[in-house]
Amino acid sequence: MSVAQGINKTIAYKKQAGLGTPASGSGGQLIRRETATFPVTKDSYANNEIVSHQQHTGDTHGVRSSAGTVNGLVSPLSYQDWFGSLLRKAWAATSNITGLSLTIAGSGPYTVTRASGDFLTGGIKIGDVVRLSGGSLNAANVGVNLLVTGVTATVLTVIVPSGDALVAEGPIASCTVSVPGKKVYAPTSSHTNDYYTIEENWTDVTRYHLHQDIQVASAEINVPSTGNVGVTFNLVGLGIRTKSGTQVLTTPTAETTSSVVSSVNGAVLVGGTVYATITSARVTIDGQITAGEGVVGSNYRPDTQKGRIRVSGTITVLYESDTLGAIFDDETTTSIVLMLADDATGGADFVTLSMSKVKLFSDDRDDGEKQIVQTMNFVAEINGAGGTALANDQTIITLQDSLAV
Repeated sequence: MSVAQGINKTIAYKKQAGLGTPASGSGGQLIRRETATFPVTKDSYANNEIVSHQQHTGDTHGVRSSAGTVNGLVSPLSYQDWFGSLLRKAWAATSNITGLSLTIAGSGPYTVTRASGDFLTGGIKIGDVVRLSGGSLNAANVGVNLLVTGVTATVLTVIVPSGDALVAEGPIASCTVSVPGKKVYAPTSSHTNDYYTIEENWTDVTRYHLHQDIQVASAEINVPSTGNVGVTFNLVGLGIRTKSGTQVLTTPTAETTSSVVSSVNGAVLVGGTVYATITSARVTIDGQITAGEGVVGSNYRPDTQKGRIRVSGTITVLYESDTLGAIFDDETTTSIVLMLADDATGGADFVTLSMSKVKLFSDDRDDGEKQIVQTMNFVAEINGAGGTALANDQTIITLQDSLAV
């Protein structure tokens, strides 16, 4: 007798055309995971009757619902679809800015100055990672990830997360500034409303469980002091599951092969300043999606229900000053940017999370025969001062993925 084993299980997903229209056929995508479960539950109701035999007369089943938990590791491209659905927007590229005359100056942070034109109207934002190319730029300045900490019409202020040094030069003609991959952020209008079909495939026992009308409810990104960056997705559905011996999402695309990002590569900025003393970070993006109301005469809810997108988290920092504590005391807003790279080279692939308006809600320090660690919880909010041709997006959080397509 064959017994199913996790190593032989695959999980495919495919976006649906809409609610109540399960996906099928080719075009699905296999996911990478550490663990993944998709339980279907039913409400239950005790029969609270009093009868002469003085014994319980049973429980009854109620409306069904689905849940899903996928634990994985963050790597560029791998969860592009789910992050886009969670933020309710399609990923989009920023057009390359070409034909520039550039001057590079400084010793870190650096400035990249254009002779004419406007970086803001070109779509460059604080928190973006950009790369330079073209012209006769020094090789040390070409293809290196530059994290933007400030932007005006003609000047980008940048740091180099890999620690590589740029070479001061310029003006150099015929240069290009590019924003690798694509970006996504929670929009102010035209929100998407994506549903997925997910199929569990136990190849060793030839069984398939198909779950339809699944939505991405939340994601928690965990950055440890050292190690791989993890992510946990929570999914919500209507409890519609089909069990069979026949595969429905046929010939899904193989899992991505991009490298996992780790906490030792990249950079963390608070208020535009690089903090080399951050010991961990956690960011939760919560779409507040839950099972909707049940209706009489059906075992299934007609739809899920949405709330506001909320973003919160925690950073822990080696305690060396009260600079961050003052932000908490004064209830001033700041920004947090996490640039997470897959290796230590200047042109590494990466994922960034940029929150341009954040409030700190704790300022605690531990104790013991150890280095003192400061814990700061935070909540992000929409930056109403952002928008087109401005230094920040008008959003609560922006993600950039260097391999997004």
